[in-house]
Amino acid sequence: MHKVILDGLFFLFTTCIFIGCMGKPNVSIENMTLLESNNSIIQEAKKYLGKPYQDGAIGPDSFDCSGFVYGVHKNLGISIPRTSLDQSNITGQKLTKEALKVGDLVFFDTSLKGHVNHSGIYLGNDKFIHASSGKAYSVTISDMNGWYKDKFRWGKHINENK
Repeated sequence: MHKVILDGLFFLFTTCIFIGCMGKPNVSIENMTLLESNNSIIQEAKKYLGKPYQDGAIGPDSFDCSGFVYGVHKNLGISIPRTSLDQSNITGQKLTKEALKVGDLVFFDTSLKGHVNHSGIYLGNDKFIHASSGKAYSVTISDMNGWYKDKFRWGKHINENK
């Protein structure tokens, strides 16, 4: 009986050692760009991950969606409008999802009523950071190919993107 237990422990131990020696999984260059951006807007935005959603708030302790976008830019000395709708109407070409660059503003019609009512900041790889009033109810990172896929309307580039 003791031999069976010892053999089992030996097998478990050697398996753990072997698996531990296999190394870390590969992380693609694209994912590294998402995780470690040199873009000052992204660096500022990520400081607030997990901060709670609050209607009308512009930070730094809580945000609504456009207040998050507004507050991040304000902290960097970049002046943009306060509301999602006004942010979506800043000067510049409307960008398709394929034309987005890291740090661009992204706009959504989450109610599907024909007008922009949500904004965020593009991170790359079809991800964006925003203050969500949904399940996360906080500043979070979401996938533009998930729930937001049919709600994306356009992006805008801020000339001061660094």
